[in-house]
Amino acid sequence: MYVSLNGALVAGGKVGWPDFARLAARFGYPGVDVNLGPAMRDGAPETRALLEHLRLKPAVIGFPVEFRKDQAAFEDGLKKLGEAAHFAAAIGCPRMATWIMSSSQTPKDELRALFKKRFSAAARVLAEHEVRLGLEFLGPLHIRKRFPHEFIWRMDEMLEFARECGPNVGLLLDAWHWHHARASAADILAAGKAGVVTVHVADAPDLPPEKIVDGQRLMPGEGVIDFNAFFGALKKIGYEDGISPEVLGPRARNLAPEEGAKIGLETTLGVMKKAGVA
Repeated sequence: MYVSLNGALVAGGKVGWPDFARLAARFGYPGVDVNLGPAMRDGAPETRALLEHLRLKPAVIGFPVEFRKDQAAFEDGLKKLGEAAHFAAAIGCPRMATWIMSSSQTPKDELRALFKKRFSAAARVLAEHEVRLGLEFLGPLHIRKRFPHEFIWRMDEMLEFARECGPNVGLLLDAWHWHHARASAADILAAGKAGVVTVHVADAPDLPPEKIVDGQRLMPGEGVIDFNAFFGALKKIGYEDGISPEVLGPRARNLAPEEGAKIGLETTLGVMKKAGVA
């Protein structure tokens, strides 16, 4: 496992690619989350050379296909996915990830069938380049109640859905959502190494579920999430890839990019060391 710089930590200032990668290297991050659009414009050889020069591991790339809107938008994105997957593989980052809203205007069964069809099609394209896709479940109560129909929000259910979409589909496992979805170390063990594509971390305040707001996250170790259990389970399944601190909200936004990057790395390493994985 290695810590990767996530864009949420530099929300207090605009830092574009490749300066974002240089910022990660400056503060001693072993890895960096890759901004697909700008990196692809630079090209795979230049991007790979940059990462090698900075001694950074590319942790994950955002899934570039618009799957939430109409069929035309999805098909347009799907046509371009092969090129993006080829680029991801070429720079040594065979991992993409995205999040799925846990409530919707569309009834659950109808939306599940649609998303399964779309992600299955995308997974087949990614598989041609040996790229995996991580799907993120969103746990906080206010997100689950935002729209009339609740959608997938539990870890075990999202894992089941991911596996139905393809053998190269698993989870984007976020400690914040893991905690608010009331998941456990046993859920991580059940997912196994094949079920976890990439990992995000942030901490939660000690508040009842109805008071939790997704954009009010804390740095790892500043709240109540059981990171010993979380990282202990990841260690048991043999997880080896990126740990990206995704601290959304004022805690990171009120910091200068340099300070956010520095504190994000220090706090994430702190909880990892306590858990015996760093």
